[in-house]
Amino acid sequence: MSFEPNEGAGNLRRERLRTARLYFVCDAAPGGNDPEPLLRAALDGGVDIVQLREKEAGTRVIERAADTFRRLCDTYGVPFILNDDPELALAVRADGVHIGQDDISVADAREIIGPNHLLGLSTHTEEQIADAHRTDREGARIDHISVGPINATPTKPGRPAVGLELIRHAAATATLPFFAIGGIDPDNVVEVLQAGARRICVVRAIRDAADPAAVAASLRRGFAAVGEEVLPGG
Repeated sequence: MSFEPNEGAGNLRRERLRTARLYFVCDAAPGGNDPEPLLRAALDGGVDIVQLREKEAGTRVIERAADTFRRLCDTYGVPFILNDDPELALAVRADGVHIGQDDISVADAREIIGPNHLLGLSTHTEEQIADAHRTDREGARIDHISVGPINATPTKPGRPAVGLELIRHAAATATLPFFAIGGIDPDNVVEVLQAGARRICVVRAIRDAADPAAVAASLRRGFAAVGEEVLPGG
């Protein structure tokens, strides 16, 4: 899916998001390496939405990595999301942008990317989940939220773990699609899904795996175990 400013492309992106279950967040050079082999393996294993999240590198590094991310996501027919920067998301032809609570406002991000691109927002408390829904109702459309971190994680230093209670709350109250995030792996994925999550987001479980495709496939089997499997792209 290329980043085209029309309603048809927006509908396709949102349909892909609707069926997405396994979201992989990856940096520009995982372990100092070319991201392509890792991304291919993750996508082969069943990842169906990908985010480029790079907090340290400069714009040129992100732009080069984005070429690889976008090409592979187009090949596999999954959305490509860029973290933090709506203007750069437009420049690299991503399918959308994901922002945090301390980044640009939802309204400003939506104004930049327009109505036909995906906008995700991190949430960490019941109040932030409620605020996201209020913002969405008021017209600054939010396509999905992430909820977590369930467990303490080095990708969110200083962010306290919220445990499964916030996942249960989101499952009971959220009407926006939400992805549970934070230390999810094949050993605990069923527990997370049993708490009410129907979508998960992972970083280290796939990025640091010796066999990323096998880990992605194992995570997807967790959905089947609780009767919630949706085939990639289906």
